[in-house]
Amino acid sequence: MTNEELIEYALKARENSYSPYSHYKVGAALLTKDGKVYLGTNVENCAYGPSNCAERSAIFSAVSNGDRDFVKLAIVGSSGDDIAYPCGVCRQVIAELLPNADIICANSVTKYEVHKIKDLLPHAFTPDDVANVE
Repeated sequence: MTNEELIEYALKARENSYSPYSHYKVGAALLTKDGKVYLGTNVENCAYGPSNCAERSAIFSAVSNGDRDFVKLAIVGSSGDDIAYPCGVCRQVIAELLPNADIICANSVTKYEVHKIKDLLPHAFTPDDVANVE
């Protein structure tokens, strides 16, 4: 699947956003190695803490369905010309569950960047860090 096709899925997912507080709609589409696509959108809550980002919604859905081998993740926000990037919490989740996947940060099918999580979150806390704790 091309990056542009995956971004189209993320744009579709963005339509389901529940963002009455920030009014910032985000969609995500996660591609597995076997070609499945999991969608996610941001879901806000008036208490803020219980809110969930689109990226984590897609990742948690995939993991809940038994998938763990990911190829790429597309993220699309709703801020005009600005490209959407994952927040710090999402970057940490991506670092653990999608360490080698392409992260497509976009605002449309024609304006996007492709990154690896090691570039977006250098020196991430990883499962190796937990394993080395005594």
